Amino acid sequence: MIQKALFGAGCFWGVEEHFRKLKGIEKTAVGYSGGKTENPTYESVCYENTDHAEVLQVEFDDEIITYETIVEEFWKCHDPTTVDRQGPDIGRQYRSVIYYLDDLQKNIAQKSMAKHQPSFNNMIVTEITKADTFYRAEEYHQKYLQKRAISE
Repeated sequence: MIQKALFGAGCFWGVEEHFRKLKGIEKTAVGYSGGKTENPTYESVCYENTDHAEVLQVEFDDEIITYETIVEEFWKCHDPTTVDRQGPDIGRQYRSVIYYLDDLQKNIAQKSMAKHQPSFNNMIVTEITKADTFYRAEEYHQKYLQKRAISE
């Protein structure tokens, strides 16, 4: 059955590239979520304090890949111990966040975070919060690295 997951782990280009290659991921889309502005744009998210995070929405076949596995990959693809920052990217839009779509996803995310905390030297600062509206980013952001053959 096709399910969805939504999370932020820094710049959405690299996060999408990481997840799109996993077996069982049927679709990916980058966008914005968790903010206070309707229909945000890349420019407004970066420069107008909309409070949105750059996020990845994945559609996955739960008979091939589980939500638990997706959350495990989430911990691998970024540093969940840095507040509003991933590498050189600094700002609230780069926060580490898992947006859960139901109570099962919430429980899985919380248990996974507790399980992984001992493997980090610093405290995990990942937000785990109920999913808000997902606004699809501009088309030029979709599969950005794949289009440019940067990661192949």
